[in-house]
Amino acid sequence: MGIYEELVARGLIAQVTNEEEIKKMVNEGKATFYIGFDPTADSLHVGHFMALCLMKRLQMAGNRPIALLGGGTGMVGDPSGRTDMRKMMTTETINHNIECFKKQMSRFIEFGEGKAMMVNNADWLTNLNYIEFLREVGPHFSVNNMLRAECYKQRMEKGLSFLEFNYMIMQSYDFLELYRRYGCNMQFGGDDQWSNMLGGTELIRRKLGKDAHAMTITLLLNSEGKKMGKTQSGAVWLDPEKTSPYEFYQYWRNVADADVLKCIRMLTFLPLEEIDAMDKWEGSQLNRAKEILAYELTKLVHGEDEAKKADEAAKALFAGGGRSENVPTTVYPKADLDAGKDILSLLVETKLSASRSEARRLVQQGGVTVNDVKVAALDRIFTTADLDADGVLLIKKGKKGYHQIKAE
Repeated sequence: MGIYEELVARGLIAQVTNEEEIKKMVNEGKATFYIGFDPTADSLHVGHFMALCLMKRLQMAGNRPIALLGGGTGMVGDPSGRTDMRKMMTTETINHNIECFKKQMSRFIEFGEGKAMMVNNADWLTNLNYIEFLREVGPHFSVNNMLRAECYKQRMEKGLSFLEFNYMIMQSYDFLELYRRYGCNMQFGGDDQWSNMLGGTELIRRKLGKDAHAMTITLLLNSEGKKMGKTQSGAVWLDPEKTSPYEFYQYWRNVADADVLKCIRMLTFLPLEEIDAMDKWEGSQLNRAKEILAYELTKLVHGEDEAKKADEAAKALFAGGGRSENVPTTVYPKADLDAGKDILSLLVETKLSASRSEARRLVQQGGVTVNDVKVAALDRIFTTADLDADGVLLIKKGKKGYHQIKAE
């Protein structure tokens, strides 16, 4: 089985142009492909995870990835899948976020001479002469076709700014520049990017002739992957300072039964034969599948040691509500805890809840316990007197959300 056939078997391919040519190029390791990442935050999240894993798979098969960082497009903002305009970021914020992305990507992809490349589209977009750009690119885009694009539909309902309207043209121009500069002959992206990507493929052919080999391919669930990045308690980040390895593990441990094997197939590097054997699993076996998923992905992002710690902590808590040094912990100054902390503040400060209103709902619905006692009152105050014999307040949200409070 070639790498292209493996991507199909893992459920990663949705649409392609020139399938036979793409299959041959990818299987022979002759693709130089790019995936774009706009630096909208100071960390990648699990919504980017599929793209990173795909780049790793293709690099292992001999193909050359280009990680395109959107230092230029990030100043405009992708309107795809949004009902409102993105908040405009400063150049300083964008550059800081890019540096954070670079460090995280290096855990997945091997960069260097003759290997993967990391490129910033600010290198060509920020210095463009507006009139020259319009004359070079503008004639090749139909406004009527652009307005029909899926990426603009939601924004059209509430008003699409001219700033955002340029995003498709800028992304298309990226592909042209990558083709010219680095011989990039293929682009990958989510199904919500299909119109933008077709624009890039067509621009290359119009500018460079029909013999230009520029091809497009989309991932099956990348737009769904972006949704994966959000939970009721906020985003799930790849940065351990924003989402601890234990919390990351628990996120995957808690996926729905219907999604676990799909996630294992798409995101882990386990052999397909091993995954196929899991297709018949049901009941308690699905819990084992979730543990495998959580362990494998935590190992990929945070390393094997952290994956083992997270796995041990989860099993210790599940076995009997015992304490574990690997459970996320917040240490308060003793004076602060002596003065007392209300339960809503504790839930928000430990990030078990994204807001006080969400914390209030959790308590009202009976979903919060502290040291195995359900919290019934919204104004319940906890102090050092409530610490158990081990000096811990163990807050539990729902069935599987844990956080320890200690004082020093």
